[in-house]
Amino acid sequence: DALTLDIGIIHHRVAGRSTKADRRQSATIRNIPGSLPISVSTTSPSPSMTSFHRTLFLVLHASCRLMSLSRAFRTTPLRIVGRRTLRLVGESTYSTTRRSARFSATTTSSDPDGAVYRIKTASYENTHYDARNLERGLAGTSYDPASFEKDVYEWWEKAGCFDPDAKSGTDGDGHGHDKQATRGEPYVLPMPPPNVTGRLHMGHAIFVALQDVLARFHRMRGKAVLWTPGTDHAGIATQLQVEKILQSQGKRRATDAEIDAASEAEKPNLVSRTDFLTRTWQYKEEQGGAITSQLRSLGASADWTRERFTMDPALTVGVSEAFVRLYERGLVYRGTYMVNWSPGLMTAVSDLEVEYTEEEGKLYYFKYVLANDQGDPTDEYLPVATTRPETIFGDMAVCVNPNDERYRHFVGKQVLVPMSSSPENDDNRKARSVPVIADEYVDVEFGTGALKITPGHDPNDYELGKKFGLEIRNIMNKDATMNSDCGERYSGLDRFEARERLWNDMEDAGLVIKVEPHTQRVPRSQRGGEIIEPLVSKQWFVKTQRMGAKALDAVKNGEIQILPARFEKVWYSWLTDIRDWCISRQLWWGHRIPVWYIGDSDEQFIVARNEKEARSKAVEAGHPSDVPLRQEDDVLDTWFSSGLWPFATVGWPQDEGKDGNTDLNRFYPGTCLETGYDILFFWVARMVMLGIELTGISPFKVIYLHGLVRAADGSKMSKTKGNVIDPLDTVAEYGADSLRYSLVTGVTPGQDIPLNMDKIAANKNFANKLWNCCKFVTDNALKDVDEKELHSLAVTGPMSKEEFDSLALPERYIISKCHDLVDSVTNDIEKYQLGAAGSKIYEFLWDQYADWYIEISKTRLYEGFGGGGDDAKSARRVLVYILDTSMRLLHPYMPYVTEQLWHHLPRPPIKEGMAANALMLADWPKMGDVSLVKDSQAVATFECFQALTRSIRNARAEYNVEQGKKISATIVAPGKLREAIAAEIKSLVMLAKLNPDDVAVVETGSEEARAAAAEESAQLVIQDGVEAYLPLAGLVDVEKETQRLKKQSEKLAKEIEKLAKRLESKGFVDKAKPEVVEKARAELKELEDQASKVEASLATLS
Repeated sequence: DALTLDIGIIHHRVAGRSTKADRRQSATIRNIPGSLPISVSTTSPSPSMTSFHRTLFLVLHASCRLMSLSRAFRTTPLRIVGRRTLRLVGESTYSTTRRSARFSATTTSSDPDGAVYRIKTASYENTHYDARNLERGLAGTSYDPASFEKDVYEWWEKAGCFDPDAKSGTDGDGHGHDKQATRGEPYVLPMPPPNVTGRLHMGHAIFVALQDVLARFHRMRGKAVLWTPGTDHAGIATQLQVEKILQSQGKRRATDAEIDAASEAEKPNLVSRTDFLTRTWQYKEEQGGAITSQLRSLGASADWTRERFTMDPALTVGVSEAFVRLYERGLVYRGTYMVNWSPGLMTAVSDLEVEYTEEEGKLYYFKYVLANDQGDPTDEYLPVATTRPETIFGDMAVCVNPNDERYRHFVGKQVLVPMSSSPENDDNRKARSVPVIADEYVDVEFGTGALKITPGHDPNDYELGKKFGLEIRNIMNKDATMNSDCGERYSGLDRFEARERLWNDMEDAGLVIKVEPHTQRVPRSQRGGEIIEPLVSKQWFVKTQRMGAKALDAVKNGEIQILPARFEKVWYSWLTDIRDWCISRQLWWGHRIPVWYIGDSDEQFIVARNEKEARSKAVEAGHPSDVPLRQEDDVLDTWFSSGLWPFATVGWPQDEGKDGNTDLNRFYPGTCLETGYDILFFWVARMVMLGIELTGISPFKVIYLHGLVRAADGSKMSKTKGNVIDPLDTVAEYGADSLRYSLVTGVTPGQDIPLNMDKIAANKNFANKLWNCCKFVTDNALKDVDEKELHSLAVTGPMSKEEFDSLALPERYIISKCHDLVDSVTNDIEKYQLGAAGSKIYEFLWDQYADWYIEISKTRLYEGFGGGGDDAKSARRVLVYILDTSMRLLHPYMPYVTEQLWHHLPRPPIKEGMAANALMLADWPKMGDVSLVKDSQAVATFECFQALTRSIRNARAEYNVEQGKKISATIVAPGKLREAIAAEIKSLVMLAKLNPDDVAVVETGSEEARAAAAEESAQLVIQDGVEAYLPLAGLVDVEKETQRLKKQSEKLAKEIEKLAKRLESKGFVDKAKPEVVEKARAELKELEDQASKVEASLATLS
């Protein structure tokens, strides 16, 4: 009849069909008792975002309770996205240890007051994956990542394992925040938002691999980890795709003025701004989910319930707020400046969106004729060279080096701009003259040593023009056609057509000297591919000098640490010489600049957060209340909105200044920003500048930079080269774990990463090795073990010293090595040495656990080797303990296979409040500063045992002892070493394949030791006074082996003679390719080495 729900600090009571919430919001809930979907009508006169979410929570909690699904729950707000209509996307997930319900919602109204929301629910069993995995078992299976990776990930996500408090549970006050986690410092990773319509590439794969290592490590260490995912609206990339679609339909975007001026026949093919944005939102909805789904396939443990999009309403509010605050502080201004102009996209673009390519071009040499005092041409001229003759129309000077004796007498005089007096150009006017100026900027070795200065179309000339006060003349339209300043003959021509016509005309006029081939760096649009045109344009800019100084100081004073440290020098260099940032883009898709122009004026404007505030400010400034306001057409640079990412995604500015446990208070500033070094300035520096300026705090404490993923030979991956490795194809063939591990290990932080398929295949073999190790433990060591012992084998924490001391040497050795590994890996990851840590886990599992301890454990487990009883029980304990610990260490690197296998080991029951009994939520092997038990003496002793075993194995190989033959041995060792080896004699017998009835361990200096030395034996000197004597009679049949070796010696002698004669032949050495000769010499050396070894073996036998 009545149901009480606690949500945050507000208490809701459901009785019948109505509810009230804290006097600020009420809602009518229909159809709760039975059918779904549920309709909700908000009745608050002006609900805030927060109260709106609380109403949705109320409905979801009510339906969840009435469906008997909820016991312990966790949730995050649903998001509202869109501009003109409200659309809810995302999910709120309610989890228990057994079941969960999943909700999504859409709206049928654009009015937040009285909007009706359709809420769909779907329930699922939390335990279905775990149960199915255990039921299937490992017997008869092999490592096949495609068979389980998707199931594992869906289980993690639906169970709520990615929530910051998934490991700790709730504190019972309705917040869903663990008390201890809230007191402690969380670990926050802002995910670099990929383009919303993009597709996965290796650049995404590397950041997922590295960031997920950090997220999973710190989550297991007990921290509340928030890894905030999201996508960027990618203004240029997304708009370009939509324009391509329009072009395929015979349509194009057009301004309202263009549509009004068009004929009735043309209008159906013209798309207005409003219609274009509607189409772009639709394209985003259709294409936008692919990249996040692909990131999931790599195992990204990001909290997808908090997924953000840079054009979400809440983030859009933040963008407007940031712009207004910066303007009010005098940091935003509108001015004329040189920008990178993309003629194809018809917008300014950032430096990052310009790619320079080495291309074969031409260097055009021509005459700049000297003018007399009347402005008429003389016979004297300055030779000038340029790669862009079409820009001659914008020349404002010719510059020479003041130290250049050739041209010093020209300085201060006037020269005539070529073709500026052509009859076809402009009615027989006199040619335009420009001054000859001098500056040491000019390179006397380039071209002729005389440089034409075009301030309106070259960034270097622009700076020189400002220095000398030259006029800045724009000679091109926005589509890169020549404008009327070029004269009638050239006006309207494409810039490259104008180049050809102008050069022909100059040739006819006798102004051409010569043309030479010339390789040059050509700036091209990253998106459109067309050549970028430097243009001087009126744009919006951010003053960066003051903000840049703060960002520079943040690193200098240690507030931010850059890893690797060598990038600090680059940071200092760039921020010391920083330029103002052009933030306006002539696009339609993006955050429209929050500036409103008064009436028809382009100079009088109001900067405001919204149109309502703009009108209010206009009235305050003395304008009538109905004054026409026209919003700025330009949108903001995508990097401006993504620069707010670390704080806008956690509630800025909405929760700014609020007390309590808000996300902004809890998760800002972030801990680590991990990204590629190639966007250190374009994104990272801007985040730091904006974060410090707008919040007063650096947005993160650590900047960790990774290198670029390259082809195996170190070259850039390129479709034209055919060397691109597709991460999705790689995951399909080798599994996500193999790719992740290959990207993270074996590389130095900050260095580029050469990637080849052999490395990925090798790491798949490693995952298979781990699979087989687990199969051995579960299907052999734990076979037929009763439930009581299985329960006792569950790893609940580090092994105690008391238990450790009771174990035999191999067990104390492997646990000591494992605990050393735990300390080392923990320390490495804390210091962001992720590659080194991952490699150490590989080496331990393969070289120590699999190759040594599993083999030794068989002497404890199997009665045939003398095992059973307490020895078997101890071995089972250590096998499980080491495997469990190793999988916890490996989990951040290879999450899928470790999670899948860990469920087959004995596990403790789930802790109260945990989202699931998952490895990703299990404790790290070392929590806090706990000291792990070790025994350095046991390690040293067992390493001697290992050296002994290897020496005997090597001797068997050298004497070609048959694989299955058991040999005799006498081991001589002093004191405690003798006791330790004697205690593990059955292990030595098995590992070295010794005859158990003819093996002895004797004391150094004893009669037995002297007798062994006197016998005809192979003597092996090990270490620490340990020796081994292997009777030759037991090693080999001397007569038979002598005959075999003689035959081998004769065969080698013939091959050596044949190859030596070939190399002595002058014809071969002189005519063959050098590499062929070198190969033959290497083969001869190898044969001679083999012959030498055979002769040595014969000498030993004789």
